[in-house]
Amino acid sequence: MYTTDQYEGVHAETVTLTGANGDTINAYMAQPLGEGKFPAIVLAHHMPGWDAWYRETSFKFALHGYIAISPNLFFRAGHGTPEDIAAKVRAEGGVSDDQVVGDLAGAMKVVRALNNCNGKVGVFGTCSGGRHAYLAACRAPGFDALVDCWGGNVVMKPEQLSPKTPVAPLDYTKDLSCPILGLFGNDDSSPSPEQVNIHEAELKKYQKNYEFHRYAGAGHGFFYYHRPMYRQEQAVDGWQKVFAFLEKYLA
Repeated sequence: MYTTDQYEGVHAETVTLTGANGDTINAYMAQPLGEGKFPAIVLAHHMPGWDAWYRETSFKFALHGYIAISPNLFFRAGHGTPEDIAAKVRAEGGVSDDQVVGDLAGAMKVVRALNNCNGKVGVFGTCSGGRHAYLAACRAPGFDALVDCWGGNVVMKPEQLSPKTPVAPLDYTKDLSCPILGLFGNDDSSPSPEQVNIHEAELKKYQKNYEFHRYAGAGHGFFYYHRPMYRQEQAVDGWQKVFAFLEKYLA
């Protein structure tokens, strides 16, 4: 809990790390300054790219006492504005699930090895990043908590599978090794309420530790204050639930 007499500082910068296949990629990392050991969080950015919202969100986590790292999952597509690179990646059919899992696992290793880390690392993602965070929590051993915000295509039909996305994330549910918080809008179409129901049923089937919250009057991306999809009341409540969940399992 922040009090007005305490020291507060954040160090934020672009760093490099070793991702999938031993590739060097860049990442944005924000760390709280001061004494003590801090939990860490890996942020899987959304399809709009490694953009300002994810840098700001990394900084937000640092202000709340988390070492935050957001790897550039589109690094291999080249460099330019986030919008241009995201468009290029989208035209190429996205990035492969194996590559993303490797990049997120690499980011996890970086923050866990820091002297100021308490050893606990979570993973957070929105939109396609929620899907990627779910995959990482199932396939990359070591994450201690997962926050999936409206992750689309966790539930997939056979015709949606591709060489880059060969297995539906839902099919890895049995391997999920940490608690999950899911936040969803009831007006969303990806994931739709029906898909969220399927996801929840699979978590129940394997007796996973999960907490799902569904918001009336909200659709996809309701945290995004810079877009018309923003829903203030639901976003404020959602963020409160995110930090309560992470406090429980990481701090």
